[in-house]
Amino acid sequence: MSKQEWAKGLEIQGIEPPLSLHQYKLIAFDMDSTLVTSECVDEIADVVGKKAEVAAITEAAMQGVITDYKESLRQRVALLKGVTLAQLEQVYNERVQLTPGAESLVQACQKAGLKTVLVSGGFTFFTDRIRAKLQLDFSRSNLLEAKDGVLTGRMTDQSWGDICDGDEKRRAVLDLASLMGIDPQQVIAVGDGSNDIPMMQAVGLSVAFHAKPRVKAVAKVAINEGGLDRLLEVVKL
Repeated sequence: MSKQEWAKGLEIQGIEPPLSLHQYKLIAFDMDSTLVTSECVDEIADVVGKKAEVAAITEAAMQGVITDYKESLRQRVALLKGVTLAQLEQVYNERVQLTPGAESLVQACQKAGLKTVLVSGGFTFFTDRIRAKLQLDFSRSNLLEAKDGVLTGRMTDQSWGDICDGDEKRRAVLDLASLMGIDPQQVIAVGDGSNDIPMMQAVGLSVAFHAKPRVKAVAKVAINEGGLDRLLEVVKL
């Protein structure tokens, strides 16, 4: 498929806009650098003076240089040992901001009747709060282990598995769609990193938001400038 510029800062391939939001039933969002402007794990690391070390691993994982996402996340979480839950609260309050256009896009999708899901390689501490803030229907992410209010440097297994990586994001989105009787072609997936590619390739409309080159290459819509609500220029209410 050849990419073409639909509007300034918007690229499309394999579709003919404008599309209608009403032809979709479910939209799946990544969190870090997608629904929110920061990478939460990097910001937590900054609290303990390890941001550069953790951010380097994050960037390599998002670029696809580190192909074992689970191992890269375990390495980063190990560096967070000793961070307190109070410090996590501080990170959320001071450093986690919704991406411009996030609320507008989510509200437009809800108005059109779409179910909303947040699937993140990040942590429940943050996804639970973002889910509540945006009134999203579902979420799946990783659970940091804490003892006596302090992170242990490990994650806790959950009923569905150990770590929400790219394969788990894809599985979660497709399972949710199946349970609700939604065809994968009626699903939109929005992300920015390599671990978003599996879910993006499994659904009807893939959206890359200020994304890494290999993510933009597989996306039907690439938002390179502006906020998340620019999707509404391509997929209208």
